[in-house]
Formats: sequence, structure tokens, C-alpha cells
Amino acid sequence: MIIVAGWLAVAPEESDTYLESCVEAVRLARAAPGCLEYALGADLLDPGRVTVYERWESDEDLERFRGSGPSDEQAARILDASVARYRISAVEAP
Repeated sequence: MIIVAGWLAVAPEESDTYLESCVEAVRLARAAPGCLEYALGADLLDPGRVTVYERWESDEDLERFRGSGPSDEQAARILDASVARYRISAVEAP
């Protein structure tokens, strides 16, 4: 399993617009083969921070969906980012 998690920084006044521009990408990701979870959300404390969380069955599934990444318009709104890919070898029930 692959987890992609982290945050993006956008101008606080553009946060809602940025997230609205991502709705179709979220919809497509959730319908993509191998996608277990795909979520972007506004941070409750920092209005310029967008939380990223994705779970994929494999690297191949993630790469097939990812393609060229965010659109130029979305990429232009990202001021900073800290997102990493994690390879999970086991899952334990709580």
C-alpha cells in the first residue's frame, strides 16, 4: 500500500477557490483503479493550508492516475508544499 500525505500552502484568500478547482481531480482519483482513499481539505487552524491524504494499492496505480500532476492553474496557486510518499508493508487493526 502507498500513502501520500502532507500539506500544500495557498494564499488564505484563495483556499476555497483552490479546493473548488480540485473537486474533479478528487472525483476522478476516487474512481481510479487502485485508489483506496483520496482527500484534500482545508486546515481547521490555518486558512492557507490544504491537507493532502491519499491511499493507493500500488505504485503503478498511483502513477497511472498521477500523470503530469496538477494543472498549471492549480500549480500556480501552490506557494509551498510538504508531501511525501510512504510505502506500507503491513496494516494493523486498532
